Amino acid sequence: MGLKRLIGLVLSIFMMIAMAGCYGQPLSTREKGTLLGGAAGLGAGALVGSAVGAPGAGAAIGGVGGALAGYGIGNHMQNEQNERAYRNGYY
Repeated sequence: MGLKRLIGLVLSIFMMIAMAGCYGQPLSTREKGTLLGGAAGLGAGALVGSAVGAPGAGAAIGGVGGALAGYGIGNHMQNEQNERAYRNGYY
């Protein structure tokens, strides 16, 4: 098997896995908050870490901290939406 063919096979497998991962219901408010917080924390942590000299460690710490904060905010927003829907008789 040639190298080009092997690379094409591996890339096609990764693309199929990525497409399968996108299948499903839309993200909830809680999940959106977690992803957004993680992304923001990752970027901020990388910037702070690069100023100190360790951008990888700063990105990892910032990403985890941002994801936790985003989860907390998203969870609160999701609970408010559920309470509002319950009060309006959607459940």
